[in-house]
Amino acid sequence: MAKNNPVYNKAFSFAISIVNLYKHLTSEKKEYVLSRQLLRSGTSIGANVKEALQAQSKRDFLAKMSIALKEAAETEYWLKLLIATDYLDHQKSQSILNDCKELNRLLISIVKTTRENLNQ
Repeated sequence: MAKNNPVYNKAFSFAISIVNLYKHLTSEKKEYVLSRQLLRSGTSIGANVKEALQAQSKRDFLAKMSIALKEAAETEYWLKLLIATDYLDHQKSQSILNDCKELNRLLISIVKTTRENLNQ
Protein backbone atom coordinates (compact mmCIF):
# COMPACT_ATOMS: atom_id res chain seq x y z
CA MET A 1 0.00 0.00 0.00
CA ALA A 2 2.81 2.44 0.84
CA LYS A 3 4.47 2.09 -2.57
CA ASN A 4 1.44 3.66 -4.24
CA ASN A 5 0.97 6.39 -1.65
CA PRO A 6 2.27 9.78 -2.87
CA VAL A 7 2.69 11.21 0.65
CA TYR A 8 4.71 8.18 1.74
CA ASN A 9 6.81 8.37 -1.44
CA LYS A 10 7.51 12.08 -0.88
CA ALA A 11 8.37 11.48 2.77
CA PHE A 12 10.71 8.59 1.86
CA SER A 13 12.49 10.66 -0.81
CA PHE A 14 12.74 13.53 1.64
CA ALA A 15 14.28 11.20 4.25
CA ILE A 16 16.94 10.20 1.72
CA SER A 17 17.74 13.88 1.16
CA ILE A 18 17.94 14.42 4.91
CA VAL A 19 20.33 11.50 5.37
CA ASN A 20 22.56 12.86 2.60
CA LEU A 21 22.42 16.35 4.11
CA TYR A 22 23.35 14.88 7.51
CA LYS A 23 26.38 13.19 5.93
CA HIS A 24 27.42 16.52 4.40
CA LEU A 25 26.95 18.46 7.64
CA THR A 26 28.95 16.00 9.71
CA SER A 27 31.77 15.36 7.25
CA GLU A 28 32.19 18.77 5.60
CA LYS A 29 30.93 21.22 8.23
CA LYS A 30 31.80 19.19 11.34
CA GLU A 31 28.37 20.02 12.76
CA TYR A 32 27.00 17.22 14.93
CA VAL A 33 24.35 18.57 17.31
CA LEU A 34 21.86 20.36 15.05
CA SER A 35 22.40 17.87 12.24
CA ARG A 36 21.51 14.98 14.56
CA GLN A 37 18.24 16.69 15.46
CA LEU A 38 17.55 17.24 11.76
CA LEU A 39 18.29 13.58 10.98
CA ARG A 40 15.97 12.36 13.73
CA SER A 41 12.98 14.55 12.85
CA GLY A 42 13.47 14.44 9.07
CA THR A 43 13.51 10.66 8.87
CA SER A 44 10.71 10.29 11.40
CA ILE A 45 8.18 11.89 9.05
CA GLY A 46 8.13 8.94 6.66
CA ALA A 47 8.24 6.38 9.46
CA ASN A 48 5.10 7.88 10.98
CA VAL A 49 3.35 8.08 7.62
CA LYS A 50 4.19 4.39 7.08
CA GLU A 51 2.74 3.56 10.51
CA ALA A 52 -0.38 5.59 9.72
CA LEU A 53 -0.95 3.57 6.57
CA GLN A 54 -1.07 0.46 8.77
CA ALA A 55 -3.34 2.08 11.36
CA GLN A 56 -5.91 0.00 13.20
CA SER A 57 -8.53 2.73 13.15
CA LYS A 58 -9.21 6.21 11.82
CA ARG A 59 -8.21 7.67 15.19
CA ASP A 60 -4.93 5.74 15.08
CA PHE A 61 -4.37 7.02 11.51
CA LEU A 62 -5.00 10.59 12.68
CA ALA A 63 -2.64 10.20 15.63
CA LYS A 64 0.22 8.90 13.45
CA MET A 65 -0.31 11.54 10.76
CA SER A 66 -0.40 14.23 13.46
CA ILE A 67 2.97 13.00 14.72
CA ALA A 68 4.31 13.07 11.15
CA LEU A 69 3.09 16.66 10.86
CA LYS A 70 4.81 17.65 14.11
CA GLU A 71 8.04 16.06 12.91
CA ALA A 72 7.78 17.91 9.58
CA ALA A 73 7.30 21.22 11.40
CA GLU A 74 10.30 20.47 13.61
CA THR A 75 12.39 19.56 10.57
CA GLU A 76 11.52 22.87 8.93
CA TYR A 77 12.70 24.62 12.09
CA TRP A 78 16.08 22.82 12.08
CA LEU A 79 16.58 23.55 8.39
CA LYS A 80 15.86 27.25 8.91
CA LEU A 81 18.20 27.34 11.92
CA LEU A 82 21.00 25.69 9.93
CA ILE A 83 20.50 28.27 7.18
CA ALA A 84 20.42 31.18 9.64
CA THR A 85 23.66 30.02 11.27
CA ASP A 86 25.42 29.59 7.91
CA TYR A 87 25.83 25.83 8.13
CA LEU A 88 23.71 25.66 5.00
CA ASP A 89 23.90 27.94 2.00
CA HIS A 90 20.57 29.75 1.57
CA GLN A 91 20.40 29.21 -2.21
CA LYS A 92 21.54 25.58 -2.18
CA SER A 93 19.18 24.62 0.64
CA GLN A 94 16.01 26.10 -0.89
CA SER A 95 15.11 22.84 -2.62
CA ILE A 96 15.12 20.74 0.54
CA LEU A 97 13.36 23.50 2.49
CA ASN A 98 10.68 23.70 -0.20
CA ASP A 99 10.26 19.90 -0.07
CA CYS A 100 9.81 20.15 3.69
CA LYS A 101 7.21 22.90 3.33
CA GLU A 102 5.36 20.81 0.73
CA LEU A 103 5.26 17.84 3.10
CA ASN A 104 3.96 20.14 5.83
CA ARG A 105 1.14 21.36 3.56
CA LEU A 106 0.19 17.80 2.55
CA LEU A 107 0.18 16.59 6.13
CA ILE A 108 -1.83 19.60 7.32
CA SER A 109 -4.44 18.81 4.69
CA ILE A 110 -4.56 15.12 5.62
CA VAL A 111 -4.83 15.83 9.35
CA LYS A 112 -7.49 18.50 8.85
CA THR A 113 -9.60 16.34 6.52
CA THR A 114 -9.30 13.27 8.74
CA ARG A 115 -10.24 15.29 11.82
CA GLU A 116 -13.29 16.73 10.03
CA ASN A 117 -14.39 13.25 8.90
CA LEU A 118 -14.08 11.91 12.46
CA ASN A 119 -16.22 14.72 13.83
CA GLN A 120 -19.09 14.15 11.41
